[in-house]
Amino acid sequence: MGSRCFPPPSVLTIPTSNSYKSDKPCIFFYSKKHSRFLKKPLRVALPACSAGGAREPNSGSENGVGFNLPTSESAAFRTFEFVGDGARRGRRNDIKKILILGAGPIVIGQACEFDYSGTQACKALKEEGYDVVLINSNPATIMTDPETADRTYITPMTPELVEQVIEKERPDAILPTMGGQTALNLAVALAESGVLDKYGVELIGAKLGAIKKAEDRDLFKQAMENIGIKTPPSGIGTTLEECLEIADWIGEFPLIIRPAFTLGGTGGGIAYNREEFETICKAGLAASLTSQVLVEKSLLGWKEYELEVMRDLADNVVIICSIENIDPMGVHTGDSITVAPAQTLTDKEYQRLRDYSVAIIREIGVECGGSNVQFAVNPADGEVMVIEMNPRVSRSSALASKATGFPIAKMAAKLSVGYSLDQIANDITKKTPASFEPSIDYVVTKIPRFAFEKFPGSQPVLTTQMKSVGEAMALGRTFQESFQKAVRSLEAGYAGWGCSNAKELDWDYEQLKYSLRVPSPDRIHALYVAMKKGMQIQEIHEISFIDTWFLTQLKELVDVEQFLLGTSLERLTKQDFYEVKRRGFSDKQIAYATSSTEKEVRARRLSLGVLPSYKRVDTCAAEFEAHTPYMYSSYEHECESDPSQKKKVLILGGGPNRIGQGIEFDYCCCHTSFALQDAGYETIMMNSNPETVSTDYDTSDRLYFEPLTAEDVMNVIDLERPDGIIVQFGGQTPLKLALPIQHYLDEFKPMSASGSGPVRIWGTSPDSIDAAEDRERFNAILNELGIEQPQGGIAKSEADALAIAEQIGYPVVVRPSYVLGGRAMEIVYSDEKLVRYLENAVEVDPSRPVLVDRYLSDACEIDVDALADSQKNVVIGGIMEHIEQAGVHSGDSACSLPTKTVPASCLETIRTWTVKLAKRLNVCGLMNCQYAITASGDVFLLEANPRASRTVPFVSKAIGHPLAKYASLVMSGKSVYDLGFTKEVIPGHVSVKEAVLPFEKFQGCDVLLGPEMRSTGEVMGIDFQFPMAFAKAQIAAGQRLPLSGTVFISLNELTKVHLLAIARGFSSLGFRIVATSGTATRLELEGIPVERVLKLHEGRPHAGDMVANGQIQVMVITSSDDSLDQIDGRQLRRMALAYKVPIITTVAGALATVEAIRSMKQSPVNMLALQDYFSVQGITGISGEELQRTSSLDL
Repeated sequence: MGSRCFPPPSVLTIPTSNSYKSDKPCIFFYSKKHSRFLKKPLRVALPACSAGGAREPNSGSENGVGFNLPTSESAAFRTFEFVGDGARRGRRNDIKKILILGAGPIVIGQACEFDYSGTQACKALKEEGYDVVLINSNPATIMTDPETADRTYITPMTPELVEQVIEKERPDAILPTMGGQTALNLAVALAESGVLDKYGVELIGAKLGAIKKAEDRDLFKQAMENIGIKTPPSGIGTTLEECLEIADWIGEFPLIIRPAFTLGGTGGGIAYNREEFETICKAGLAASLTSQVLVEKSLLGWKEYELEVMRDLADNVVIICSIENIDPMGVHTGDSITVAPAQTLTDKEYQRLRDYSVAIIREIGVECGGSNVQFAVNPADGEVMVIEMNPRVSRSSALASKATGFPIAKMAAKLSVGYSLDQIANDITKKTPASFEPSIDYVVTKIPRFAFEKFPGSQPVLTTQMKSVGEAMALGRTFQESFQKAVRSLEAGYAGWGCSNAKELDWDYEQLKYSLRVPSPDRIHALYVAMKKGMQIQEIHEISFIDTWFLTQLKELVDVEQFLLGTSLERLTKQDFYEVKRRGFSDKQIAYATSSTEKEVRARRLSLGVLPSYKRVDTCAAEFEAHTPYMYSSYEHECESDPSQKKKVLILGGGPNRIGQGIEFDYCCCHTSFALQDAGYETIMMNSNPETVSTDYDTSDRLYFEPLTAEDVMNVIDLERPDGIIVQFGGQTPLKLALPIQHYLDEFKPMSASGSGPVRIWGTSPDSIDAAEDRERFNAILNELGIEQPQGGIAKSEADALAIAEQIGYPVVVRPSYVLGGRAMEIVYSDEKLVRYLENAVEVDPSRPVLVDRYLSDACEIDVDALADSQKNVVIGGIMEHIEQAGVHSGDSACSLPTKTVPASCLETIRTWTVKLAKRLNVCGLMNCQYAITASGDVFLLEANPRASRTVPFVSKAIGHPLAKYASLVMSGKSVYDLGFTKEVIPGHVSVKEAVLPFEKFQGCDVLLGPEMRSTGEVMGIDFQFPMAFAKAQIAAGQRLPLSGTVFISLNELTKVHLLAIARGFSSLGFRIVATSGTATRLELEGIPVERVLKLHEGRPHAGDMVANGQIQVMVITSSDDSLDQIDGRQLRRMALAYKVPIITTVAGALATVEAIRSMKQSPVNMLALQDYFSVQGITGISGEELQRTSSLDL
């Protein structure tokens, strides 16, 4: 007799039909022990016995049910049902209110993919009728819009303060899997401290045991041993001595150090010798929430893969996507070029990783939701080891969601409240359930973007600690096509891979081999040069360990380039064009290779009828029709786009995140889409960033996941023929395209598909945008309007720059024209430093002029956001006062709205000038202006940008008005009177924005603030008084301000005028003051108690020893910028960072910190929802101050 057996659900997933039919004799077992996983009855259809009677089940034991069956071809079937004992069907009704923990500010390793996942979760749970409470400190997100959740707390995210929110809101459950590592760590702290038990709050999505089992390195290792899956030889250390013992036991370098409970590999790295090992272990132990690091044997050179896995409460498990890293092990997956689906696995190897992933998610105990499992595979023999697992929605989850069209975060949210995968519909097909695993018939490539140039002193080397600040993704029918599109999507100066004058072409053989061997952001371009110089694929593989399959694919692209270099544009046939374009070559690359222009290539291509076709992302490899127009381009003959003839608008996004152009611009693009959809327009989003809400398939009516280049945008314009194109909201990326697009529209005059007239750019004209960017044109406008600006000039040579500096006097601010995020901007104090800047930081010539302006020392800086309509009505959206003095980039400075110290006369001048300038530039939409106010009260305009700025989300939440939505509507023809927004709003509360800086990720760089932006994100503090709002912002940014202890003060000569105010402030709060000789002498003369401490070069014990010994609780340091400070000062500041001592590097920041600490000592930090600040009277009938006192908790 034959037999079949269903193992219990903890071993094998029950089929989604929950039925099993047999026409052969068999024994069927079902385990009652695991019946709690069943959410619906298990139906078993059995053939009747040969005598015609039905065979009843035989009860084998308490643990299962067995059937002993005969063979009968014509037997009738009878169904038996077995219902799980603790089964839940569908939506949980015992939960009414859910608290979602956000991710906090954008940092390296935890970026806007968590705004995407959190927003998805809020929407999904609100659709189900739950009350949703959100806590997140990041104002730049869609998630923290007041309409996304029912109650929104833009507040610090510490366990003590979150407990206060729990006490006030009384949620039934907390969903901790949408906010990255921040949310997981917070959930663990709340659970272990007893807060969740105290208030009867349940963790959903992932229980405490599962979180700890996945995140605790020791528990995870034990779990893998339990199920027989290998991990690298390793040990767990909680002290440096334990780590050294583990290193001795493993016996060889290099070693990998992985801290527990951290994000983006923070504190970890690769140690090649004992000295490096000790340094990294110290950093890892300090970074870990549990002071625990895993020391493991290096698997450098092994291939790395990730699988995105989902599980529901019925124990159904599906694999959403496999992802392969092009870079071998040793590079953090967030810094690696990745490809989906995996390209070099055999089917057998893939099935093994799949089986391992299913076993791991079950062993760890993630009951429901998404998880990410990372594997290493030895290319020599196929041996597999698991590296780690994230029991939450991850950075890769966002990539997998966009790559497949399967919304992992949305599904995970629904699973967390009781649904099973087969009960959730697929939004794209409208026919299949979520239990259908996605299948894709295209290739997706993700390439990270870096910003090492912003951090002098740091080495552009990639390790296990993530350093990228953003990423671009592209889809194509082949790897070559998607890879080339991804390279040009990065906006890093490359039109694709190859066909360029790569700097590496000048390198010698040894330098080239080093670049291939050592992972860096430019290694992919070194591969190109190596192939161009004739290096063989096998030799490149032996140096880089990159799989030969990828190298072979890339070598084919070099061969195609050689073909193009040997022909002319006129000789390229239609078939040639198709062959080249299907490999991802851009028109600009073809132009380079054929010695022609991009315009000529486009004209030739179109004359031959070679047009892109657009394919839909449908989750099912075209097995079912896709109802969601989510598209990518290729060069095949069938186009699936099917554009409409509705009134429609094309919105150009911001491309990959970077310092200076981040989530704030995506926020504006999303608001534009939402507002114009409500106004009756079909909205079309075009972007290349997989992390963002804008590239969610249901944010806009239509989505084109494409590079933001002139070629790709014009292709979409030709296809869609929108009524309007919006370039104001994506930052510098679409602005650079504004003039080329306008020239194209002027030349070809395409008509809109709706028949309402020609296609046109909406809002402020490209010419006006150029007038604000072009220094000479802008100077003329300011002279015409009588608006003052700092003395300065435009230098087209080194001699020009020196002459201007001599005329206006040092210090001067120097920067290239057309910059973003203060790129390459510096304050210089002498001819020598100016020459060095011109030699090292920029290239100055007539085509690339440099701006040289007088630096306004000790001035206060102001940011203004304004809204203007086509009828020249201008409304001030918000005026922000920077906390730090002018000279610190606005993106790195804290700021306050409303202003705190600015005289009314200066504010009136600022308002008048802003309105005059907006009218003169014919602004239609948003404009941002930056002003400086000197100590004598003189006002100067520093710059104006007639576009959305990074401050728009902050201002919108501070004043309670969605400025980006208003701006999109005025572009469509509405007036500010139509919107009911005609006057500047001065809120009754104070909002403070603080920047979050990534210095700990970049060893060797200084932590000083300056005119070049370095922050990756921001937080917001709101209160009815400035000191407490500032304190909240500092706490949210990770600065745990001490209420007592010792302050170290060291000020340079320029700032010593403020020394007494700072010292007396800290002294009045009970702080003990220590200082180095110069500062101490000044304080002693004024009778302020101070203890002297040696500088680092003066001997021991010095200030650094006090930092290391925990004797200093806060530091105030302003740099002297001399050669000694470059060594001693930098080392001391880096020590403060390493030991997590709050460090303040500006005078204004120090004075504000004194006020904040005083406020925290006098009254507790209170948590209020954003909605309460705008309806205090309506909600409570009491004043804001009284409401503030109704619930409080001391830190």
